[in-house]
Amino acid sequence: MLTVEVANLGFQLPPLPPFSTIGVKAGWNRLRCNKALELSRSRRVLLFRPPSCSFVGEQLKGETEDLVSFNEQENSLIEALIGIQGRGRSASPQQLQEVEHAVQVLEGLEGVPDPTSSSLIEGRWQLMFTTRPGTASIIQRTFVGVDFFRIFQEVYLRTSDPRVSNIVRFSDAIGELKVEAAASIEDGKRILFQFDKAAFSFRFLPFKVPYPVPFRLLGDEAKGWLDTTYLSHSGNLRISRGNKGTTFVLQKKAEPRQRLLATISSGSGVREAIDEFISLTQNVNKGDAELLEGTWQMMWSSQIETDSWIENAANGLMGMQVVKPNGELKFLVDILLGFKFSMDGKFVKSGTTTYDVTMDDAAIIAGQFGLPIEMESKFRLELLYIDGKIRISRGIKNITFVHVRVDGSK
Repeated sequence: MLTVEVANLGFQLPPLPPFSTIGVKAGWNRLRCNKALELSRSRRVLLFRPPSCSFVGEQLKGETEDLVSFNEQENSLIEALIGIQGRGRSASPQQLQEVEHAVQVLEGLEGVPDPTSSSLIEGRWQLMFTTRPGTASIIQRTFVGVDFFRIFQEVYLRTSDPRVSNIVRFSDAIGELKVEAAASIEDGKRILFQFDKAAFSFRFLPFKVPYPVPFRLLGDEAKGWLDTTYLSHSGNLRISRGNKGTTFVLQKKAEPRQRLLATISSGSGVREAIDEFISLTQNVNKGDAELLEGTWQMMWSSQIETDSWIENAANGLMGMQVVKPNGELKFLVDILLGFKFSMDGKFVKSGTTTYDVTMDDAAIIAGQFGLPIEMESKFRLELLYIDGKIRISRGIKNITFVHVRVDGSK
């Protein structure tokens, strides 16, 4: 039995009664793209033209070929968000500090004035990040942190029935939960809301299942407000703060790296998404590719883990890779109760995008003590894509890896 609770984007709802989960696997078609990514870099702006693509599951449904722009300060926030899991739930203190700094910088700039009066606030927004202060409800602290689900907020204020709705998209095969609130504009930044209805829409049922909460009996508990503290002039980025002190970062369109990591979180269509991402960005990473220093978390590999954890660790199928100066490389895996697996080695550049790697110093470590393990691994590492946040490579046994930098290095 599993208790499922709706995402709380500035809203609070009572928990749902427990119900049995249904094991339905979402079907994914092959990624298809028609347009190439256009990337322009300058000191002031980073421009992306999203490809005309389709992930089944509506990963990219609704994307257009319109230019999506981030100014320098907005791009700093996007960069800070790359690699953060659980929409902030699993963020390190350093990552949270970087995001909060980027948020504060944008809130100090002049975004769209009186955002609640602008048509740019209208539409469906995807939740990319949220803080979890102690005042936030248990709903937000638990449910929003599940990467497998996608969380949206719809804002429609210029209708005869103004509404703000929160949507939890379980999967394309299962369906979604939509929680609606009647909305009104208090001033140029604040939206007032009051919950009044909610329902599950399951793909395998011909009718909606009501969310069993008596909103009318909740009184003030069903009410709240949401301030928009920054709305980009492109209409693609929004920062909001709720009545419970929570900060939200939302986007209408995700940039290519965000879409790739979202696909990895879903667990479906990853190979196709990686191939397409590399194809789209092949003109960006021209010239020599350097294996950047820093701590890199393994997010995905094309090789399924074996029953031998030590073999998985030695092949880099789990844990971290620490790239050090002077051609030093370390595999590091937390095992259990303070025990770690560590394997050190060297890398030497052998081509424009390739390195020869030798890993030959392995040990089980507990505190200051270590138990040496005799093992050696030699392989060629090919960089398929790399920037300051994400790395796609082909390594031992021709396995494809996706790593995300987690140490805040640039």
